[in-house]
Amino acid sequence: MSSAAEQKAVAQQRAVETGHPDTASPDAALPAPVLNGAPRAALPAVPVWPGTPMPLGARFRTGPDGVSGTNFALWAGGAEAVELCLFGEVGDGDEGGGEVETRVALTELTHEIWHGFVPGVMPGQRYGYRVHGRWDPWTGARWNPAKLLLDPYARAVDGDFELPAEVYGHVRDWPQQQVADTVRDDRDSAPYVPKGVVVHDDAPDDEWADDRRPKTPWADSVIYELHVKGFTKLHPGIPEELRGTYAGLAHPAAIEHLTKLGVTAVELLPVHQFAHEDHLLRRGMKNYWGYNSIGYFAPHAGYAATGTAGQQVGEFKRMVRALHAAGIEVILDVVYNHTAEADEHGPTLSLRGIDNRGYYRLQGDPRRYSDYTGCGNTLHVVQPNVLRLITDSLRYWVTEMGVDGFRFDLAAALARSMHDVDMLSPFLAVIAQDPVLRRVKLIAEPWDVGSGGYQVGAFPPLWTEWNDRYRNAVRDFWRGALPDVRDLGYRLSGSSDLYAWGGRRPYASVNFVTAHDGFTLRDMVSYERKHNEANGEGNRDGTDDNRAWNCGTEGETDDEHVQALRRRQLRNLLTTLLLSTGVPMLVAGDELGRTQGGNNNAYCQDNEISWVDWGLLEDPGWRALTELTARLIELRHRHPVLRRRAFFSGRAHSADGLRDLAWFTARGTEMTERDWYAPAATVGMYLSGRDIPGRDARGAPITDDSFLLILHAGEHPTTFELPGAPWAQRYEAVVDTSREEQGAAPGVGYRAGEEIGVAGRAVLLLRVVG
Repeated sequence: MSSAAEQKAVAQQRAVETGHPDTASPDAALPAPVLNGAPRAALPAVPVWPGTPMPLGARFRTGPDGVSGTNFALWAGGAEAVELCLFGEVGDGDEGGGEVETRVALTELTHEIWHGFVPGVMPGQRYGYRVHGRWDPWTGARWNPAKLLLDPYARAVDGDFELPAEVYGHVRDWPQQQVADTVRDDRDSAPYVPKGVVVHDDAPDDEWADDRRPKTPWADSVIYELHVKGFTKLHPGIPEELRGTYAGLAHPAAIEHLTKLGVTAVELLPVHQFAHEDHLLRRGMKNYWGYNSIGYFAPHAGYAATGTAGQQVGEFKRMVRALHAAGIEVILDVVYNHTAEADEHGPTLSLRGIDNRGYYRLQGDPRRYSDYTGCGNTLHVVQPNVLRLITDSLRYWVTEMGVDGFRFDLAAALARSMHDVDMLSPFLAVIAQDPVLRRVKLIAEPWDVGSGGYQVGAFPPLWTEWNDRYRNAVRDFWRGALPDVRDLGYRLSGSSDLYAWGGRRPYASVNFVTAHDGFTLRDMVSYERKHNEANGEGNRDGTDDNRAWNCGTEGETDDEHVQALRRRQLRNLLTTLLLSTGVPMLVAGDELGRTQGGNNNAYCQDNEISWVDWGLLEDPGWRALTELTARLIELRHRHPVLRRRAFFSGRAHSADGLRDLAWFTARGTEMTERDWYAPAATVGMYLSGRDIPGRDARGAPITDDSFLLILHAGEHPTTFELPGAPWAQRYEAVVDTSREEQGAAPGVGYRAGEEIGVAGRAVLLLRVVG
């Protein structure tokens, strides 16, 4: 007998001995529903008409004969029956108050979609599903009608997920843990899970007549990654009742900071409805970042100020409109690679109970899940119904919620066909031809945790990518750890080695030095080792590859020399990022010195560790850093040579030999092959404004100033001989990061051929003036 067969036989015998249903049997009769511990009285029958199989989800409408109600449609391939469960509140009478559940059988079945129209069900109605079918985990079948399931297409969610034993489809405390996931748990989960909410799609509040999408070209974009709650929770200019919410982000005080900085788009950490992991709840913590999605159409209810009975939808839309009115696009960080149901030991919240085999990638042993995400499961995007769920969700957020683009978490997992990452995969093919989605901003996190998952530079045209090679090269240069400057040269000039193929452009590279995961910018110059003890995991979580330099002292210090050096390093990193070719991405709070105390994995820190501390702006030094950031972004917006739409050629386009890009040593000579392969602390990058490819909106050639960018990562001051003809005759200083106040050096001019001083660890930007 095989090992799996032995385990199955043992589990079945134990089930018989203890009275639990047989693990391979059809559905056992459910116990009578209860209300506050007592059997529920019989409820009057609810009429249900056939309705329509499309669109999926709960859609309020006026049906036949002018009767208003809601059409419910659920794809549940392989299911034997589906019950719609409607929930209402009971008063404080003899039953003691609480929640009453009315079950309605959906008997119409069209192409594996169970559907029905229920007259009289109005917006605000709370609902869920119970899906019947075989319980046979050895074949991947995990139907369990005792578990109330969230509609994958629910447009609003009310309530929080709790994770007691009743929420799991299997008996968690089964004596033989190796087969615990195969023994069905028949306890009702309804009291412990949130419900979907019927939403009025055509409410007057949700009209978009006055909305104008900014439609910022990729080359002109500056992205600002922020957390809805973390950005607004401590902001003194936002009313307290709005802090931490969509309405708080829409408040003029929040938008004012964004417009003063000059960013063109906010990239919101996940705002799809998400659940908290069991191991966090047991420690009294929560998932702060939100990379644990369970509702792909619903704005996360925890960020709503106006209510969770559907009001969160209108509040989110008003936030988008307010940002659009300020010229700011809204990009969502989306997690379609896995769900909050985790592996075979996880809870049954939605997709697992609807059709486990239809939604998830399973291993050769169908009890187990393929995990390319590190989160226990992976959605099976090759399946048509899964692909439809994802693309329907994406189109919904664009057409009805008004967003302007998406950043796809672990996008390589979505691009896998059967096993390997495939750039001709169904997901990428569907996106490429979709008339809605191909027009919005698409950003890939181009890796996952599986074999062959690292795919930086491999995504097709239309896609931009988080470029971690940019992050690594810039961090290593400024901490003195680059073996040579070849990689730095590619990263500063748009990463043509990665993206100059298939018609891709420099803006295919989203350049970043920090992101939500890892050190903040301030922590990157204050810590070399992670300090994640507050996470409760023995400091084992989070990466050890920080590529950080603490300037000689680990952690905060009163040493004024170290403090000054750290602030200079922050100016260097921000200046390098915002003057590089590609699309820069900042992280909220980095511009004003936000710290997480060395925590490089604050995913579970929903507190002051993660929230932006606006009190930092009272410090003149941090205020100056914010002003420098705004000045650099304004400089970028003003000069097209800093945001090129085409790669540099490095070739001369005129008789005088002037090229669009040239590299210089500190001696003022052009870099040779030998120079590129040698360690170097000083690099000069010349950007010609004369030869910018393309034309403006009226067909005129694009011309601009030319610049010389000098980066010096050495500890001690150095000299740099300024290149002469044909590059320039005179230069004027624009930015000098050795200066505390805004990094400015106004009015300082230099002659070509002059040997100028460059402070230790500094960036100098010079404009050609003759």
